[in-house]
Amino acid sequence: MSTILGSGDYRYKVIDNWAQLPDGWSFLDVAGVAVNSKDEVFVFNRGEHPMIIFDINGNYLRSWGEDLFKRPHGIHIGPDDNLYCTDDGDHTVKKITPDGKLLLQIGVPGNPSKFMSNLPFHRCTHTALCPDNNIFVSDGYGNACVHKYSPDGKLIKTFGEPGSGPGQFNLVHNIVADDNGWIYVADRENHRIQVFNTDGKYETQWNNLHRPCGLFMPRGKCPVCIVGELGPGMLVNRQYQNLGPRLSIVDNNGNLITRLGGENGPGLKLGQFLAPHGLSADSLGNIYVGEVSYTNWPSSFGDDPKPKFLKTLQKLERVIN
Repeated sequence: MSTILGSGDYRYKVIDNWAQLPDGWSFLDVAGVAVNSKDEVFVFNRGEHPMIIFDINGNYLRSWGEDLFKRPHGIHIGPDDNLYCTDDGDHTVKKITPDGKLLLQIGVPGNPSKFMSNLPFHRCTHTALCPDNNIFVSDGYGNACVHKYSPDGKLIKTFGEPGSGPGQFNLVHNIVADDNGWIYVADRENHRIQVFNTDGKYETQWNNLHRPCGLFMPRGKCPVCIVGELGPGMLVNRQYQNLGPRLSIVDNNGNLITRLGGENGPGLKLGQFLAPHGLSADSLGNIYVGEVSYTNWPSSFGDDPKPKFLKTLQKLERVIN
């Protein structure tokens, strides 16, 4: 019997063991996932092979990146199919071709800025491209701001500071842009998504989210936004219901359309999540969910601190009514 999540026009069948890895390979954690114009799925992970590429059916195509990354965190694919890879362990953003050739690097490898200095970067987390190809970087774990760069990597401006007020951040974790240039920022530990114009002016915020961690917004008019919510983070509330981990699909005003999972807390069953961290979708509307289960759930499922069976990548196949 199939496991179906969601409602209305947004119903998805959970596909088990979708990605066919070569023998002996492992993702460990999947920090990010992105799909290019050919429906090739790029899996940015923390295993021995940081970038692994599959076709839409889960067949292995190729891999690269063993000497490029220290700790993968976020990935975004531009309209030209080049990749923007955020490495929070190396404090850099790298623009890379689909075959692994480095085109541009922003940040100094291994050299973080001073903690909460708002200077780039201190454990940057993700990137977004506006229609004018300016690059926005969420920064991140050791800063509380967003940086705007020109397409050739020159810093234009920085906005944000620590706090819980409008335009302030408490762990700025992910970022997307729509076709009109609006910037959507996952302000994770403030449990909200904040919306800015392309100059960094605060406009509004979306609430009723629990630790929004991953964001994906397809191109097009009035797009929906898929939000990966990390769920409870303390031992005392990890098994609470209706908080996640889950995916929420909202319209471009932040109104809830449907939720996928999360009613009964985290778990290993089909339709449950552990730590949805990176999201993407293909041309058919199927959703790919990268999870950092080993980072978020150490020793939580048995005595082995790195058990072999935690889920790190799921495919949700759109059900066409």
